[in-house]
Formats: sequence, C-alpha cells, structure tokens
Amino acid sequence: EVDPSLQALESRQEEILKRLYELKSAVDGLSKMIQTPDADFDVTNIIQTDECSPLAANGADLDLMLGKDYGALKDIVINANPSLPPLSLLVLHSLLCERYKVLSAVHTHSSVKSVPENLLKCFGEQTKKQPRHEYQLGFTLIWKDVPKPQMKFSIQTMCPIEGEGSIARFLFSLFGQKYNAVTSTLIDSWVDTAIFQLKEGSSKEKGAVLRSMNAALGKTSWLVGNELTVADIVAWCALQQTGSANAAPANVQKWMKACENLAPFSSVMKLLK
Repeated sequence: EVDPSLQALESRQEEILKRLYELKSAVDGLSKMIQTPDADFDVTNIIQTDECSPLAANGADLDLMLGKDYGALKDIVINANPSLPPLSLLVLHSLLCERYKVLSAVHTHSSVKSVPENLLKCFGEQTKKQPRHEYQLGFTLIWKDVPKPQMKFSIQTMCPIEGEGSIARFLFSLFGQKYNAVTSTLIDSWVDTAIFQLKEGSSKEKGAVLRSMNAALGKTSWLVGNELTVADIVAWCALQQTGSANAAPANVQKWMKACENLAPFSSVMKLLK
C-alpha cells in the first residue's frame, strides 16, 4: 500500500515541474523576441517617453513617503560642514519651499567655532511665523564639524543618510516624480559623477566629465531628458564649488544659464558672490 503522504509529495513535485516547464517555454519565447542593444545604444527616445509631472505641480503625499507620525510635522535635520557647504541641498530647500509649507531653521553646533554670516542666513528670513502644526515640513540645517553631510528625518533613532548626493536624491524624491528604470539609472549616474569626479576628482577627471556633459546637453535641454532633475542641481552646484564653471564648453555654459534663470538657484548664487 502506497503511503498517502508520499503520493501527495509526488503530486506536488509533478505540479512544480509542470510550472517550471511552462515558465521555461515563456522565457524561451521572450528571448526570441528581444534583441540585445549595442553598448552605445541611444536612450534619448526612452527618456522622452518617460511621463513625469512638472515640478510646479501640487505637492506629493508626505505622509505616504515619510510615514504618518500621528499628524506630527515631518522633520528633516541635516548636519553639514560650513567649510564645504552642500549647495545642492540649499537649492532643493528653495524648491521644497515652493511646493510645501516649510518651517526652516539654521543652527550652529558647538564643534564649529565660527560660521560666516551668509551661511547663517542661507535660508533667508521666515517671513510668516505660524504655529508649528500649520507647517507640512520642518527643514533644519545644523552647521557642524562632520566629514560629510548627514541627514535624519522624523525618527530619532534611524541611521543617518550620509553624503550630499544621497541626501539630494532623497529630497528630490519628495516632489513625487516618477521615472522609468532607464531615466532613474541615468539620473543616479550623473549625480555620482558630479560628486565623485566633478567635485572630488582630478583635473583630468573633471575635464572628461565636462566633455560628457557637453555631449549630453547637445541632445537635450537638461542632463537627463527635457525636465530639471536632481542630476542638474547637483552637477551645477559641483561646477560652482570647483571653479570649473568658467572653463565649461558651450552647451554646458548654456545649460548653466538655464539653471541660473530658475529662482531656486538664486539663493546659492548670492552665497557665491
């Protein structure tokens, strides 16, 4: 007599094998339809079909993105070294102020002896003082002796997000922009290139990045597609901090002026004077 549990096991194995066979057939069919692109495949058309709302649209759901803390104000706290201000985060702060009701504050940590007056006033004046609960987002910048910018939000015990590029990506995500995989990868690539090569690399690396930027901006108005992204913000700020702006080629110069014509960049331009 056959053991019932053994029969059940055999039936399950047959069912699994059947599903694996069906999956293999589906994969084989797809592989015949897909052609592997060349390494230098031009993704411009894919980017242009990526639907995303302009930054001037209504705010995204902060509760959905940052977690709902019983209706409490979402607090973003950033530690940054005044010797190398993270300019891109200041641009993003200005953009966030256009979208949300932001309670802004700048403080100095005891680890820093002195901070230039313009950095203490980098957020300008909070024109309308309202009760805390009427704001949607708290944005506090603390000038502190840290090796790289650090950010926490809402939860006091969370591990900080480190690095200007990573924080900039997070802040830009609060606009609720949705990108396809190709566009997201290109944006991330440009952000990393701006931070690690344009800002921190050798003169040879900086020259190579400028040539790549010039080529990309010969095809589109912005570094990735036809809308401003965090890649443009981080790259523009890196150029300002490295002093490479004046030596930039024609397409890059045109793009830089397009950035500077946008209001959020004006606060940083005042700092650089």
